[in-house]
Amino acid sequence: MTATSSIPSDLDIARAATPRPIIDIAREIGLRDEEIEFYGPVKAKVTLAGVERVERERPRGRYVVVTAITPTPLGEGKTTTTVGLAQGLNRIGRKAAVAIRQPSLGPVFGIKGGAAGGGYSQIIPMEDFNLHLTGDIHAISAAHNLASAFLDNHLHHGNALGIDPFSIRWPRVVDISDRAIRKVIIGLGGKENGVPRESEYVITVASEVMAILALSKDLFDLRARLGRIVMATNRAGSAITAEDLGVAGAMTVLLRDAIKPNLLQTLEGGPAYVHCGPFANIAHGNSSIIADRVALSTSDVVVTEAGFGADMGAEKFFDIKCRASGLRPDAAVVVATIRALKMHGGVGKIVAGKPLDAALTTENVDAVRKGCENLAAQVELVRAYGVPVVVAINSFPTDTQAEYEAVREASLAAGARDAVVATNWAEGGKGAEALAAAVWDAAASDGGGFQLLYPDDMSLRDKVETIATRVYGAAGVDFAPAATKALAEYTALGYGHLPVCMAKTHLSLSHDPNVKGRPTGYRFPVRDVRLAAGAGFIYPLAGDMRTMPGLPSHPAGEKIDIDADGNVVGLF
Repeated sequence: MTATSSIPSDLDIARAATPRPIIDIAREIGLRDEEIEFYGPVKAKVTLAGVERVERERPRGRYVVVTAITPTPLGEGKTTTTVGLAQGLNRIGRKAAVAIRQPSLGPVFGIKGGAAGGGYSQIIPMEDFNLHLTGDIHAISAAHNLASAFLDNHLHHGNALGIDPFSIRWPRVVDISDRAIRKVIIGLGGKENGVPRESEYVITVASEVMAILALSKDLFDLRARLGRIVMATNRAGSAITAEDLGVAGAMTVLLRDAIKPNLLQTLEGGPAYVHCGPFANIAHGNSSIIADRVALSTSDVVVTEAGFGADMGAEKFFDIKCRASGLRPDAAVVVATIRALKMHGGVGKIVAGKPLDAALTTENVDAVRKGCENLAAQVELVRAYGVPVVVAINSFPTDTQAEYEAVREASLAAGARDAVVATNWAEGGKGAEALAAAVWDAAASDGGGFQLLYPDDMSLRDKVETIATRVYGAAGVDFAPAATKALAEYTALGYGHLPVCMAKTHLSLSHDPNVKGRPTGYRFPVRDVRLAAGAGFIYPLAGDMRTMPGLPSHPAGEKIDIDADGNVVGLF
């Protein structure tokens, strides 16, 4: 990070910038005026016709995914590195674009804050990026909850499809962290208020509709995927889909604009595509295939981001997103910080909202080396897919050269091509030029051939065990009775070919957020498994993982307000 106290806040930096007109950026990258739909002067959507045209007419650029070590609750600067790397690539003469995820309002008002990057490596306008943007997540909420309403309305009006109420797994959604509605009873208050039953809420970005939007190739693929959503089974055990309930078409109509990727810009005026959602711990945690396609067709190189550590977002990027898109990554960046490596090495404790433990800002090369066991696991994981790796050390003022050397030594030993210190938080693209050069060299190399972790025809149970043992380092998996039953049911229904989207903590390689470093030899518990047939995966729930986060004792939203001039304050 390499900063001084004189550097302004992220919001002040973003607000001080003068954005380029988005039409100028669109024309510069080869989009036509009629292929852009404006949301004011500095943000726009790209039409699907524009996406398809540039794909036909332009060669595809190189594809780089940014991932990380197992993060602390503060995050390790993965988004900042993603943006800074693209800025650095542009500075060394490579036409680069960012393809990044849209943040959920849950973390913005909860514990994490915004997700536009940081310092001088941000997406702007920062307020718009973090607050609603063009309304895509709201459209997803509306489409999801419309299906929920149709389902309960069908029960109310006689249940002609014979739906077994106890088989319903389709929740409702809201994009605010609200633990009080994780489990609810609906239909209370008399016959006219519906059929009473137990239900739940999940955060919108964990909705299957979000995953479907991110993985769809066009509007008609979106329509087909929505129709395949399994909302329940009937009393005979057959799947009841959104198509059966007659709601898939209306859901598609609500998402007609949301499927178009959003075009914004970096602080240095480069193109940035922002589309679909976060949360690789409870979702697949990657931006959309459509956004990546248009970015790849309008740039020499695209830098995209996968959520949390490589065991979470990158594994899902490879095994779910790349499986669906057919796109193959050319290189990966694993972001690490000295403070996080010390924590994984058994020194200090990081608690969001509290002052940083002094032990994490004092030189401790031995702790860094010990913590590099986690870094090595993440590098080895990415290399197992045949993708060349560069480690980005996100620099902080209290880091030392000896600690950097320890990280570089461990990175190369684990199979990384290079490990580079990045100072883009404080210096923007200039601070990422060395990283950009290393990443471009890696992306231009022959990485050995991309390969998936498991084949489609492997059983669902074996796929879960493969991820747990080969990615998380577990000795095996303990399936709860509910999980075993669900796997058998989904296989019988014809979904045994689907990939796996694991829902587990992002704070450990294991299922237990308190276990740091590189745990091995433990048993990985799966308490339940759910089906996302429209998105095209199953998602096991590991340990106590929840699909609706809660707010901390002092939410970030307490600091967000407007000032005397009506400007937003308190975003970070």
